Formats: sequence, C-alpha cells, structure tokens
Amino acid sequence: MANEPVQNENQPQYGQLGIQKIYVKDLSFEAPNSPKIFTEQVNPTVDIHFANNTQALGPDVHEVVLTVTANVKQGDKSIYLIEVQQAGVFSISGFPAEHLPAILATACPNILFPFAREAICDVVTKGGFPQLLLAPVNFEMLYAQELQRRQAEAAGQGETPAH
Repeated sequence: MANEPVQNENQPQYGQLGIQKIYVKDLSFEAPNSPKIFTEQVNPTVDIHFANNTQALGPDVHEVVLTVTANVKQGDKSIYLIEVQQAGVFSISGFPAEHLPAILATACPNILFPFAREAICDVVTKGGFPQLLLAPVNFEMLYAQELQRRQAEAAGQGETPAH
C-alpha cells in the first residue's frame, strides 16, 4: 500500500475547527422615538458591547453565541438599540485541552462576527436609519484583556487586609 500516508510519531498532530451551523439565535431592534427622530438633526453617540458564551453540546461539539449590542443615542435620548445573538455550532478536535478556551473565545467569534455585522447593518437600514458599519474586532486582544482582568481579580481576592 504505497499510496497510504505514513503516520510518524514525531509528526505534529493538527487540530481541526469545523463549522456545522451558523444562525441568528436572537435579534432585537427598538427605535422608541421614531418617527419623530427622523425629523430632527442628530449627532449620535454609539455605544457597542460584545459578549461571548459557550456551551458544550457533546464531545468535540460546541455552541458559541456572540452577542453584539449597539445603543445609539442623542444625548440621553435613545435613537435605537439593536442586539443580535449570532450563534454557531462548531466541531473542535485535535487541539490540546488548554487551547480550547482560547479557540472558543477568539477563533469562533472571528467566524461569527461578519454575520452579526451584516444582520445589524440590515436591520438598522430596514429601521429607516443610515447603515451602522461595525469596525473589525480583535477578539484575541479582548480575550487577553479578560484573562488579565481575571488574574488581577484572583490576586486581589487572595490578599489579606493590613492590620
């Protein structure tokens, strides 16, 4: 069998990340001050938040839900609020177990974000407002910041007050 690949114990094993399904899990859009807001001159502020939740569905299968919330305001008056939960089911295998949290927090949201961005842009436009085009997000940096926050929190809890 000369055509079969030869398995060498010294060859590195490569992990695989597969997409089984991508879908919108939840979508909410509110424009509480329309139609009056359409007649006003506005200089809005945009506040965007991200959240990421994961759930194991079985061996090597995970659901990842990226939540993107955009609150657009004029002063303290809401122009619109949109939230999308963009979800995916991913097959993840062959990676060391210690790499799984980083994959779920970075690689999967990187895959989901363009779908969330498109859903937000479409719904905002259908709501009668100009496109809301979200800039790319560095999920690796957000994950590193979250790890630092957790480490600082853990270190702070381990301290005893000075007498």
